[in-house]
Amino acid sequence: MRARLPIRTGVLLLPASVCLLCFAGPAPARPQSEAALSAPVVLDRVVAVVNQRVILASDLDDEVRLSVLDPGSAGLSPLTRRKALEQLISRSLIEQQIRQEDEQSVEPTQVEIDARLAELRKELPICVHQQCATDASWQQMLAAHNLTPQRVVAYLRYRLEILRFIEQRFRSGIRISPEQVADYYNKTLLPQYRAGDTVPTLQQVAPRIEEILLEQQVNVLFDNWLTNLRQQGDVEILDPALEMQGQSNAGGGSL
Repeated sequence: MRARLPIRTGVLLLPASVCLLCFAGPAPARPQSEAALSAPVVLDRVVAVVNQRVILASDLDDEVRLSVLDPGSAGLSPLTRRKALEQLISRSLIEQQIRQEDEQSVEPTQVEIDARLAELRKELPICVHQQCATDASWQQMLAAHNLTPQRVVAYLRYRLEILRFIEQRFRSGIRISPEQVADYYNKTLLPQYRAGDTVPTLQQVAPRIEEILLEQQVNVLFDNWLTNLRQQGDVEILDPALEMQGQSNAGGGSL
């Protein structure tokens, strides 16, 4: 068990005078008192530490915003901050293992990232509604969810990296049948579209559906593995409001 990072307040603080230098904003309209300049300003808040790697409150906000890119989230309740933390803990544990092993073997190419981005713009139900195939509408959709194209590309990059690592370690022996793909298409994907929408055919989305089903099965396989990583390392949740029930399984869940 690694020693815990000596973080107790869970808050990153800097004097206001330092913050002014960091952000180089416009000069104040009137002089500020010495007390105001020396008062601490909350920049962000540490909510958890995973083997000395911090998870910030802003990371949770980012995870919630990015959930719009998950095809399986349509029609479901919005991602909660507690669930977002659960996903971030899982991802952090896996990323640390990737760094310890052959990182280059799972690094996606730019071609793969571009291909996944093109798939998202065509297949996401929210994109079908808003015609994300055009650059203008894609930018509009991202802006509506406080996302940038650069952030989406970074998200796709590490998601592909993690999926490839999991596939190499856990996929052996898993087979997704055409019947399973068709069942997901008919019962899960089709109900997400509205009347009059241009619905992708089963053939068009079958590769993505197979990936989703593969993720679901692999999640079951590596849940125990993540639990072992958590027991061997150190996961500390600093925000009591985000404490999860059954924390021994907090490493599982969606990636």
